[in-house]
Amino acid sequence: MPVSFTPINNGKKWTGAAWVVACDETLALHIAKVALGQARHVARILRETDCAAVAAPKSAYAGARDVLTVQAGEKPYHRDGWIFQVISWIAAHKQSPGDLIRAPQMIKADKGFDGIQVRFIPTKGGSATVIICEEKATTTPRGKITSQVWPEFESLETGTRDNELVAVVTDLLTIHSLGEEADQIVSSILWESARAYRVSMTAGDRQSTPDGLKKLFKGYEDVVTGNVSRRRAEILHLSNIRGWLDAIANQALTQLDEMEAAHV
Repeated sequence: MPVSFTPINNGKKWTGAAWVVACDETLALHIAKVALGQARHVARILRETDCAAVAAPKSAYAGARDVLTVQAGEKPYHRDGWIFQVISWIAAHKQSPGDLIRAPQMIKADKGFDGIQVRFIPTKGGSATVIICEEKATTTPRGKITSQVWPEFESLETGTRDNELVAVVTDLLTIHSLGEEADQIVSSILWESARAYRVSMTAGDRQSTPDGLKKLFKGYEDVVTGNVSRRRAEILHLSNIRGWLDAIANQALTQLDEMEAAHV
């Protein structure tokens, strides 16, 4: 398993996990395959211990390398953000294997939701929770939370983007072979109470201590009220955030070279 988890929480304010990368090589391989457009195959690998490899068309490799490469004169922010979203998606699959989880977007600067999960709740009549994910790879996590994440969650809490959520959730249900039931499921969701949130951040040494975590996610319960189950907080502790993400990207590029050579 490429990622393991250590529980973190701040009482009834928020709960979540710190991610620990157990194997950089395996993680880089998963990232390389997602870059090739093989997220569905990676999801199967994460669920199963024995899953046969799937060959990618040779034409897919150039695009995969582009996703993982910072061009001359560019900043690494979009590339690093995309890689972190893939890591967050992998973590979500391992934490919540029963959820329907939207695959990472292939556009590095996509302005939609960072991630979406649908969790079915086995109650009479059936219901579901829609988990909205914000995932940021940054060297200034607290500033990113206060300037972008909390305002985004506040906007979502008002319901002003429920039309976007309906469209994304409907597509997700359809992808998972629930197309005929999608409209009924979506219409039965009580949107005012069905939203939950998951914020995932890269965190340096200072933010990863118990006191640092409290400061990092301060105000979560004010932005998203109600039961603590609505407020999930995740971190990936990295002492050198940009350096580590660059190294993982280079490992993924090496994996692409090896996969392409193996299928010539």
